[in-house]
Amino acid sequence: MHVAQAIESRRSIRDFLPTPVAPEVIRRVLTKAMRAPSGGNLQPWHLHVVGGERLDELKAIMKRRVAEAPQGDGDNEYDIYPPSLFSPYRERRYAVGESMYALLGVGREQRDKRLAWLTRNYQCFGAPLALFCSLDRRLGRPQWSDMGMLLQTIMLLLRAEGLDSCSQEAWSTYHKTVRSFLSLPDEHIFFCGMAIGHANPDAPVNRLVTERASLDETVTFLGI
Repeated sequence: MHVAQAIESRRSIRDFLPTPVAPEVIRRVLTKAMRAPSGGNLQPWHLHVVGGERLDELKAIMKRRVAEAPQGDGDNEYDIYPPSLFSPYRERRYAVGESMYALLGVGREQRDKRLAWLTRNYQCFGAPLALFCSLDRRLGRPQWSDMGMLLQTIMLLLRAEGLDSCSQEAWSTYHKTVRSFLSLPDEHIFFCGMAIGHANPDAPVNRLVTERASLDETVTFLGI
């Protein structure tokens, strides 16, 4: 697959088939992804890949945990979004949420159904493989940027293998639960998860294609 095709076809998949992902495929993807750039070649990322019985175990833990503490573990270590999101970012976030729930046939007033859908994050949307990312908490914002470049590289390589993904910062809401399951050292801050597998072609939610701002809105050209 040409890199442009991978970029154009990549999107957040929220309903996966149970079809397993072969271990050699994810190893091949991650081996190539390690070529992602990082400032000073620090390579600040630490990854855990979870599948099979261990992922079943985690999903069972999360089912219980979400029922016990629907708001998460508390004491979040970072804000997924700024506390007071402002324009135009607020409108963009709102638009993608409304588009997704429209495909699901869930109205704005159906809060219980919306919450039920949100909790599917912690079942990896049915995916057979999950990836979790952490980095040393003593590192700075540029190293978080490096982690983002790694994650994008992984997602594009997954597309080249005919696989799909959904990066999930929602997992950070249960950072203590994930930290315990993965046995993360204290000096590591947990960042996010990623669901990996084959998209369910019959799921309406997978038809969601989010809009992108125009170049005129986001890019300033100087001298060209």
